[in-house]
Formats: sequence, C-alpha cells, structure tokens
Amino acid sequence: MNNIYETIQGDTWDSIAFKFYHNETYADVLMRANPDKVEWFIFDAGVEIVVPDLTSIETEKIVNSFPEWRTATSSEVMTYG
Repeated sequence: MNNIYETIQGDTWDSIAFKFYHNETYADVLMRANPDKVEWFIFDAGVEIVVPDLTSIETEKIVNSFPEWRTATSSEVMTYG
C-alpha cells in the first residue's frame, strides 16, 4: 500500500526516507516511486510524494550492507576472561 506525503519546505529525499523508513539509504525507493520528481533535490512545501511500503528485498539491502566485521555470528564473537 502506498502512502502520500506532503512535503514541508526543505525536505530532501533522504530526510523523507528517514521519516518513513528510519533510514536515509531508502531514498532510492522513494525516487523510483516518484520518477516525475527526481530532478528535485530540496522540496518546496506542498509537493505530494508517493511513499511505498518496503519489500523484503529492500529491507534486506540494509542488513546485507554491513561491513564484514559487523556481521559476525554469535559463535564468532570473541569473549574475554
């Protein structure tokens, strides 16, 4: 289900992504859903933006984007003492 967001003065793709998805790296999802507005970098007030729900593939993008040292399994974690 898609939501419609009405921008406030100064919104950017990444700030809108952070508002809805709690992560600015999803700005590309918003841009793909609003191809007629991709030339905008900073929005005026009152622009309607389609905000789609994230798919499981899109949410996996963040999980899989961590560097290797941040993806250690519990068996690989070193313990001290």
